[in-house]
Amino acid sequence: MLRVANCSGFYGDRLSAAREMVEGGPIDVLTGDWLAELTMLILAGNRAKGRPGYATTFLRQLEEVLGTCVERGVRIVSNAGGLDPAGCAGAVAGLADRLGLRVRVAHVTGDDLSGRDLRDARDPDTGERPAATPLTANAYLGGRPIAAALSAGADVVVTGRVTDAALVTGPGIWRYGWRPDDHDALAGSVVAGHVIECGCQATGGNYAFFREVPDPARCGFPLVELAADGSCVVTKHPGTGGLVSVGTVTAQLLYEIGSPRYLGPDAVARFDTIELEQQGPDRVRISGVRGEAPPPDLKVALTYPAGHRNTMTLVLTGLDIEAKARLAEEAVWARVPKETFDEVHVELVPLGAGLSPAGGTALLRITVLDADPGKAGRVFSSAVVETALASYPGCYALTPPGSATPYGVYRPALIPAGAVRPRVWLDGEEVGGDGAGPYGPGAPGRPDGPETPVRPGPAPAGPEAEESRPAREDGGRATGRVPQGVNGDPATERVPPGVGDGLAAVRAPLGVGDDPATERVPPGVGDDLETVRAPLGTIVGARSGDKGGDANLGVWVSTPERFGWLTGHLTAERLARLLPAVAGLRIERFELPNLLALNFVVHGLLGRGVSAGTRLDAQAKALGEELRAALTDVPRALL
Repeated sequence: MLRVANCSGFYGDRLSAAREMVEGGPIDVLTGDWLAELTMLILAGNRAKGRPGYATTFLRQLEEVLGTCVERGVRIVSNAGGLDPAGCAGAVAGLADRLGLRVRVAHVTGDDLSGRDLRDARDPDTGERPAATPLTANAYLGGRPIAAALSAGADVVVTGRVTDAALVTGPGIWRYGWRPDDHDALAGSVVAGHVIECGCQATGGNYAFFREVPDPARCGFPLVELAADGSCVVTKHPGTGGLVSVGTVTAQLLYEIGSPRYLGPDAVARFDTIELEQQGPDRVRISGVRGEAPPPDLKVALTYPAGHRNTMTLVLTGLDIEAKARLAEEAVWARVPKETFDEVHVELVPLGAGLSPAGGTALLRITVLDADPGKAGRVFSSAVVETALASYPGCYALTPPGSATPYGVYRPALIPAGAVRPRVWLDGEEVGGDGAGPYGPGAPGRPDGPETPVRPGPAPAGPEAEESRPAREDGGRATGRVPQGVNGDPATERVPPGVGDGLAAVRAPLGVGDDPATERVPPGVGDDLETVRAPLGTIVGARSGDKGGDANLGVWVSTPERFGWLTGHLTAERLARLLPAVAGLRIERFELPNLLALNFVVHGLLGRGVSAGTRLDAQAKALGEELRAALTDVPRALL
């Protein structure tokens, strides 16, 4: 097996995590994810001010563990290079020199498409092409450049924009020599990478049923024990807080995904084929993952400077909250006309149990966006302050008057894979003299190309040694070409062990509208349809997040009986009724019976992305908890 550990889920994660993972138990590869859509904008701003265009906290973590990693042969793979992987690699080399260590440092380039003609790039949802020159443009590379760097002898590999899962897939390709058509094994590594990419979210962090998690304040970071066939065991170091269970792994599997066909540059991972098994305390095995050939296009993250923004927050207390909110707005717009701003967003956010005739408390958030920083800055915020003695009773603010801040917008795009040429550098010299990148037509790493020139890495000695090629039951090499059901019909696909006949109702037609009389009856409930008004979260877990301007919301339950009810009950229409904020938006709904889960994608909830977002919950992190708190009719037999 190959033990791949995570020590960072975002730029700003726990600084001690690298040391904890290196000292807490045996690992083979230390990885970390520092890049998000917002991070690229932050790094672009830093670079414009003469600061590094990479994640500098990576170096602080590395200083604590680099010597130990070199001594133990632990490889380090990080996307902390951001917008300047060469600069980050140089800083790592400088750190090694200061520590008196001999370290071979590689970096991967080719993801940065700035300055390129991107007129052929198109939005995956609308088909629109870029209307302006982006501030940053980065293609999501896969794991093969990382594997090439490790194969060339790198101790540390620094990348720019790669898929989060590539940090695991790359080492897997290096160790096991997976070919481009080993779709199942590659897809399994993609799933493993997706599980650990967000750090403690796989080990009980942000978990819906957090009361089940031991010592959550000291959550251990996750690691995967990756096998040659792409299966893995998710675990954590002994003696650390947190929990690795089927529930915590399911929650992270549902995080920030779309359809069950999870697209990537190395393979398409079929999330509707994942099988989970609790093997023991804090050990969950992931197996059965099917893969498909990667799509012909790569995703590109485009960011643009968009203007300046400012938010002022007023507190409303007691009776007549909505009337007070109207008065507060009228008082502000009487001093600075609303129509003078490019955009204005007003959000009334009830606190506690919400608003009632008996009164309550709410926040009134007024956000303005404008190209003019002065107008969006003091002109606006001072106008709000001026209302302090001439507005609603009990008026006070949570924000002082202040200047506007710049913001940007994020846009996804697709570009033909052949237009992207990854390059690998080791100690400043390019690896592979012909410079052929792994994404062009007929090139290594594509289904139509030759066998990838990546030699397998050293396998563990002793009882952990495995074949470097995945094997089928008949003894042959797994190619990943397992049929995906009959003509893609999910009804013919595998049902996970242990679910048995309990999923028979899952494939039945949905109820007519939201009439409970026509909804599916879960197996085992029988004729007992007595319901209890209860929060949905009594039996349903949830995790939500952002994908650009869209929100993803995954929900799951613990038994086939509950899933049979959930699939009939929680339609897209009912979701919009339970969450008024999503009403009127396009909602996609996907079933994952193997995980006893549903996934919803709410298009447009987050506008133009987190930097330009005006909602209090700009990344939809709490959307799942809002849903769990909503009251609905739950069969008594399921409680």
